[in-house]
Amino acid sequence: MVFKRLLGSLGVGGPTVDTVLDPGAARPGGTLSGRVHLVGGSAGHDVEHVALELVARVETEHQERDGEGVDSEGVVVFGRHTVGGAFRLAAGEETSIPFTVTLPWETPATELYGQPLGIVLGVRTELAVAGARDRGDLDPLTVAPLPAQEAVLEALGGLGFGFRSADLEYGRIGGTGQRLPFYQEIELTPPPHYAHQVDEIELTFLAVPGALEVVLEADKRGGPFADGHGGHDAVSRFTVPHEGPAGPRDWTALVDGWVQELVEHRASYGSHAVYGHESGVGAAAMAGAAGIAVGMVAAEAVDEVGDLFEGDSEDEGGDGDGED
Repeated sequence: MVFKRLLGSLGVGGPTVDTVLDPGAARPGGTLSGRVHLVGGSAGHDVEHVALELVARVETEHQERDGEGVDSEGVVVFGRHTVGGAFRLAAGEETSIPFTVTLPWETPATELYGQPLGIVLGVRTELAVAGARDRGDLDPLTVAPLPAQEAVLEALGGLGFGFRSADLEYGRIGGTGQRLPFYQEIELTPPPHYAHQVDEIELTFLAVPGALEVVLEADKRGGPFADGHGGHDAVSRFTVPHEGPAGPRDWTALVDGWVQELVEHRASYGSHAVYGHESGVGAAAMAGAAGIAVGMVAAEAVDEVGDLFEGDSEDEGGDGDGED
């Protein structure tokens, strides 16, 4: 009898959990809905709670003894929601718990026009039974960009920028209102007319309920204004409404102005110059999206999100917007 109780607490003969997310991609600041299906085990159990954790695969950099930075990857929990309270689950009983939770506004996009960006997010289900917690069910989370994020990427594609890579970086961007402990960085290759000034443009979106902050960083080539180490970065920030094309202004011209200010204005070299823009930005040149979207095909798709999160339970952390 004692041995059976031990096996049950470890999952043998215990309840099973299967979380099913509603179809379609979620959006930052939007809702994520689905159902948690539970099936009772060989005996009845008192369920203490059912919770969902939003998790992300994030790159971190640490210093070695020789001073060199080394990149590694780990799992960060950036949201937590309790979707079911205490109840009795009888042996063999089947029950389903519907849920609707809100994603943080800074939730990174995992795809653009259906093409993966190489960003790995997941929804992990925690079932607490009799003092034991099972986090065995992990489902991939797909997030599409906000309309304004799409418009900015479309404009950059129309200007000739190409997609290089995207990842999640652990840390914070100084001078911003960033809330999550990591940020998404999209690396873009410049078109020929900018290639002599910049190696790449790094793009980060930081959304809040009323606006979208766009952070652009230029990795500059060496030249007459270099610092003796082959060049240096310039960072600029811009703010737009996150509803996307909603007025007469041309997104391509707007974004082109951002890039020109970033790479050409010497006063912004090495500084954080902030440029504000009023709401009501105009329609994007949709054909320009091809320049970015075609590059997405080269990004690695994640077929088995669980494989990438295996063995990372000891490396988790974060202070996201989720709630207990």
